[in-house]
Amino acid sequence: MFFGRIVTCQRLAVAGVVAMFAMGALQEEAAARASSHKAAKSERHHRVVHGPNYRPPYAAIVIDDKSGQVLHAMNADEPRHPASTKIMTLYLLFEHIEAGRLKLDNRLDVSNHAAVQNPTKLGLKPKGTITVEDAIKGIVTKSANDAAVVVAEAIGGTEAEFARLMTTKARMLGMTSTTYVNASGLPDLEQITTARDQAVLGRAIQHRFPVYYQYFATPSFRYRNIEMRNHNALLGNVKGVDGIKTGYTEASGYNLVTSCRRDDKHIVAVVLGGTSNAARDARMRQLIEEHLPQAAVQRTEPIVTELGAQQGGSGVPIAPELAGSRSMPAEKVEAPNSEKAEPQGSPEQLSAKALASEEKPAPSRAKAHVRGSKRQSSKPRDNGKPAAQGAATPAYTFSIFAPASASPTYSRAVH
Repeated sequence: MFFGRIVTCQRLAVAGVVAMFAMGALQEEAAARASSHKAAKSERHHRVVHGPNYRPPYAAIVIDDKSGQVLHAMNADEPRHPASTKIMTLYLLFEHIEAGRLKLDNRLDVSNHAAVQNPTKLGLKPKGTITVEDAIKGIVTKSANDAAVVVAEAIGGTEAEFARLMTTKARMLGMTSTTYVNASGLPDLEQITTARDQAVLGRAIQHRFPVYYQYFATPSFRYRNIEMRNHNALLGNVKGVDGIKTGYTEASGYNLVTSCRRDDKHIVAVVLGGTSNAARDARMRQLIEEHLPQAAVQRTEPIVTELGAQQGGSGVPIAPELAGSRSMPAEKVEAPNSEKAEPQGSPEQLSAKALASEEKPAPSRAKAHVRGSKRQSSKPRDNGKPAAQGAATPAYTFSIFAPASASPTYSRAVH
């Protein structure tokens, strides 16, 4: 009998252990379900999804760059979800190139987070690398989300920190109604802008970086033996258009920020909430033809500057991670030979280049260069300093009016 009691106790002990493991498993499963529910709730909060009959709200603005006059506005100050945040992503990248913290041939690491971004994308692989210049071209042509995040992490350490820098820069430019959450423009309810703020940014990036801005006119980009056409169908098809950025998300509709120079006039226009590529482009063509004739030929409005620059500061926000080991010395380059660098290209190209001398951008803190086309035996470079009044403008070999492709096919993600 004593032996039977021992066996019974052992059985009870084993049963108790089994019960404890079972309860632990149930608790873990419950915790996992709660975590999954929380993540799903967060995902629903951040991703903006609408039905097939949803029509994104429309907004538009046209600004005369030389006078600052608003030539047309509709819902220009109404909050909208941006379809792309990559203009600001490139603004911050151009700052770091100009300051010597990054160079065009530097290779940037690709993280898992960057590689898993939704299309459109270059298909970058985790633990791989991409050069700064290829990242720029991938962003301006294919609107590559993975490349945008690579840039964000190289500058800010994390995409979240980079988004904070983007919002800080927006405030410095006077973009009071814009809040950035990511480097690509992928949907997020907290990411907000207005047509007016996007026009400010479209002007500012040209004024601050007249050389690097010409990347937005890149007609196509070959990466890993794949030719990628610029999504901006107005390039090469509308006289004077030299950039800058398309965008699409389900919540935002088809968006476009455009710069057009013609007959010594210059406008920047924004269309948000287009119902299709064709409808958006047609509306932008209409705005250009209707309002460009009203633009001024002489500059009476100061160029867009940053609050920090106006107060004597550098105006360049730097993430804590970049303050030390990530900083790089500026590359020493020479200006083009003035005897050989004769102005080339269309009047619109020369007008864009002349902006550097006409509008006196803030002196750069380091020298930077942009690679010329392969058709030139030498590669023209810019020393980052404003040209003297009346001085000949160096010729750059970007072909602003190269043929552009037909309207591309868009996915439901951002472009």
